[in-house]
Amino acid sequence: MEITHNAINLKGIIPPTVTPLLSSGELDKKATERLTKHLLDGGVHGFFILGTTGEISSLKPSIKKELISLTCRIVDRAVPIIVGITHTALDSSLKFAKVAKDNGADYVVAAPPFFFPLDQQDITAYYTRLADLSPLPLFLYNFPAMTKCSIEPDTVAELSKHNNIVGIKDSSGNGVYFQKLLSVKRSNPEFSVFVGPEELLVQSVYSGADGAVAGGANIFPSLYVKLYEAAMAGDQETINRIQPIIMEISQKIYGNSSKSSSYLCGIKESLYFLGICESNICLPLVTVDAETKERIRNNLEKIIFKIKSLG
Repeated sequence: MEITHNAINLKGIIPPTVTPLLSSGELDKKATERLTKHLLDGGVHGFFILGTTGEISSLKPSIKKELISLTCRIVDRAVPIIVGITHTALDSSLKFAKVAKDNGADYVVAAPPFFFPLDQQDITAYYTRLADLSPLPLFLYNFPAMTKCSIEPDTVAELSKHNNIVGIKDSSGNGVYFQKLLSVKRSNPEFSVFVGPEELLVQSVYSGADGAVAGGANIFPSLYVKLYEAAMAGDQETINRIQPIIMEISQKIYGNSSKSSSYLCGIKESLYFLGICESNICLPLVTVDAETKERIRNNLEKIIFKIKSLG
């Protein structure tokens, strides 16, 4: 398939949006609308729906389709939309790529299939086939903690030559690996590189990254946009004021429990406190206990006060 897309204009803060759920497990459409408008009002540069933060692996197909349709309709091309299509079956990923295309999304993103251990030859063959057949430009998604494999830099370099592979989101948290990705980008400036761990946003942008897929931007979109803009401008004074708050969000909102769902629960409890969506999460993940929820809310109030004091 000869497609000549690139993501050269896709930069900035791209929130990996949560999926608002009713207690029944169905999509909360009103909350999805509130969240989408909250992010647009916060000045985000794009949306990444149906990622890890969006609970893609736990959602039934009908919810995914509803979310794609609703988000695309509300955003109405104000900013680009990236749709997660990660699945263990290639055909299933392609079906959702078509849904994304049909609803007006701009890009798709996929992590490697996450059941069998994959070597680099497997990964290259998989992404090449997916990109050949995808109706939208494709982002790679490196997240070894979830997939049991890493898309090695040489593999990224090879895949970046494909006309329909336009970038990568890296959630490894590995600084050396990320620098190697930036080396790939220097050889192919149109290839977009986004960092996942928001704690590394400033360092990553300084080094040449295009931006961050920052989970905390669900809660405080304008804060992360300001930090990105400060990093782009080399405004160290603003960075020094905001970065400690970013670290506090990481430690006191995401890190409130030893549960594997701590990060996701921290974001959803915060959004519940702000009146945006319920804190429901989808099985097999289970939410944190009442004591932890109260601690998250108390910490959030303190963080909100600090953000307001920034002026």
